[in-house]
Amino acid sequence: MLPLSQFVLWAGIRCNTCKMKPSKQHVLLLWILLCSTVIKATEPFRSFKFPDFEETWNSMWGESCNSYWISFNQKGLKADLRNKLFGQHIASDIIFKAVSGFMKDNNPKKPLVLSLHGTAGTGKNFVSQLIADNVYKKGYHSKFVHVLSAILHFPHQSEIVTYKSQLQEWIKNRVKNCERSIFIFDEMDRIPPGLIDSIKPYLDYGKVEGVFFQKSIIIFLSNTGADQITKTAVDFWKNGKDREEMMLKDFESFLSPIVFNSDQSGFSKSTFLYSCLVDVFIPFLPLEYKHVVQCAMAAMRDEGLRPDEDVANQVARGLHYYPKLEKVFAVIGCKTVVNRVHLYR
Repeated sequence: MLPLSQFVLWAGIRCNTCKMKPSKQHVLLLWILLCSTVIKATEPFRSFKFPDFEETWNSMWGESCNSYWISFNQKGLKADLRNKLFGQHIASDIIFKAVSGFMKDNNPKKPLVLSLHGTAGTGKNFVSQLIADNVYKKGYHSKFVHVLSAILHFPHQSEIVTYKSQLQEWIKNRVKNCERSIFIFDEMDRIPPGLIDSIKPYLDYGKVEGVFFQKSIIIFLSNTGADQITKTAVDFWKNGKDREEMMLKDFESFLSPIVFNSDQSGFSKSTFLYSCLVDVFIPFLPLEYKHVVQCAMAAMRDEGLRPDEDVANQVARGLHYYPKLEKVFAVIGCKTVVNRVHLYR
């Protein structure tokens, strides 16, 4: 192999004898020199792992609506539901199947619409975060996750006409920006009745005004029906039945009618329900003492603390339970567990 100096001289002679223009000759010589320099410079670093181009490029330009930032982690969701969501065997199973099937479909017919019902502290908000964490690289903090609160965004019944117009435009613009968006409506029991009907066309027809809504996920969180869910759980317990024997069909018969007829529901007399746009109403069961202990242990792990079962039991014993005599179910579930852990360490 010719030394670099001789090779450059040979290339120059060859170019002088050909019909190449001087400017192109100079470019060729410069290219040869640069390539040689790069090769020699990188020889000591053959074991060095160069940064991934796609990762560097996407990180440089920030979060975008593409497969780098949006990639469903099915195994991750299954693990999170199993290891982080306690006492909700019905919700865990239904949510995993519904989300997995929807995210695998590249051309769904309609958005996925889930309505989660139960008392405070049973995991409705938490499971919404788990879904987002396994859809987006930035998880729940992704700019494609949109949370709407009844108290914060729709506080006045008298402004419902304005809210309807604003909600339609707001959702349309978000989906226009990214089809794979998640919308979480918190406190549906406090949202003005009739407001949700304003987005019915987006969920019913899929494409409206050139915007495709089929790939979005809508999650409604509500306390409506919580009393009946609790009664069913208490009846199972009093009849000596195992908690895991409860199935979705034990709640479906009453949950949808209650949501539709209750005055304390954003779905009250809603055409949204007439059109069967909610894919499934999911009950969140009241939590028992053992589930509160599991929540406390998980909270310590998340805080980077050594899980201490004595501390977890102290946290669980510090909560109130019902029925009054038997004290089986935690009144507020795991809602305050994270902060209570620090009181007993």
